Amino acid sequence: MNRARWDTAGAMSTIRRFVVSRLDAAARSGSLTVGVLDESGQEKKGVATAGVKRQHMGCAGGIDNGINTVYLAYVRAGAGHALIGARQWIPAEQISDPVTAITTGLPLDLTFATKGELAGDLLREAYADGVRLDFVTGDEVYGACTSLRAFLEEHGQAYVLRIRATFTLTLGAGTCLTCEQAVARYLKQKHKWTIRSAGDGSKGERTYAWAWIATASPTHFLLIRKHRTTGELAFHYCFVPDGHPVTLPRLIAAAGLRWPVEESFEAGKSLFGLDKSQVRLYEALRHLVLVMAALAVCVANAAAARHCTDTQAMTPRHPDEQPPEDLGLIPLTVAEIKHLFNATTTPTSSLEHAAHWSAWRRRHQARARWFHHRARLATAYSRSANKWRLPY
Repeated sequence: MNRARWDTAGAMSTIRRFVVSRLDAAARSGSLTVGVLDESGQEKKGVATAGVKRQHMGCAGGIDNGINTVYLAYVRAGAGHALIGARQWIPAEQISDPVTAITTGLPLDLTFATKGELAGDLLREAYADGVRLDFVTGDEVYGACTSLRAFLEEHGQAYVLRIRATFTLTLGAGTCLTCEQAVARYLKQKHKWTIRSAGDGSKGERTYAWAWIATASPTHFLLIRKHRTTGELAFHYCFVPDGHPVTLPRLIAAAGLRWPVEESFEAGKSLFGLDKSQVRLYEALRHLVLVMAALAVCVANAAAARHCTDTQAMTPRHPDEQPPEDLGLIPLTVAEIKHLFNATTTPTSSLEHAAHWSAWRRRHQARARWFHHRARLATAYSRSANKWRLPY
């Protein structure tokens, strides 16, 4: 892979256009398209790899030695999601040290860029390929990047970016408050909060209390999410250009579509070896491109088969409801698509055998989901009977 001659950027562009066209074809008209920015790490033991440094690693749960890569994921509501761009973050000291730069294969024209700036580069490439996004989302790393927010606003791109509680906002009459102070001043009354779902999780809908506050700018808003049990707050800084629809449910839907990127990371790592590269040079990005291509193929097939393979029974409406005789099957997933592909390419595997076990797993998962929904209903009814209410 180090010695091969190929166009890494061109290969990534092909994957990007493939994913967008296939997911758009499988989606219902009008469903949201969201670009999600996030980074994923890979732990390393030595110091001879491009980009390696002691830094915060989400996979390690804290500070550890490793490398970080910034990704752009394309999420189409109701259809699927996949990774469509990647840029490895390289520390400034490696770029400025000529010996390290040569031994790790860094390009001669490489300059230092923050994760927010790398995210901007990924979006530029996506726009050049004709990718159109309703919203861009990301965590606090990207919400705190002033240059990234300015880039998005210059391009008229709506965004819902996570920010810290200490982020300062300019509200009406020029009042400057932190997010926490704004909530304490303007959201004391319970009727200002609304309970809405942020999307479906593995065990049912993920419901939170939500509220929003208008800023001094007519295009900027503060979106607040409150956990219904712990009361923990999460803040989102939102921008919606003039002439675009802006409603609380729409912003909530965009914020809820940030989490699928974690599923893409999990599938990429557990199914295709996204974090298993042993390449030390900067060209290790080629390994990521190949993994993204494999993931894209499975995602596209899962999206195309989603509606015709989803036979799940209706979710229960009462905690005493008895399950139907046939609870159906969940739709084909990326993991199941990979199992079936493997069965067709391995001489010793039987496609009939693989299909049988695939159906068994999907039936078992449909049954587990149905009972998870019923258990959640039972908990809600029990709390209501005891006159206990979830906090707003």
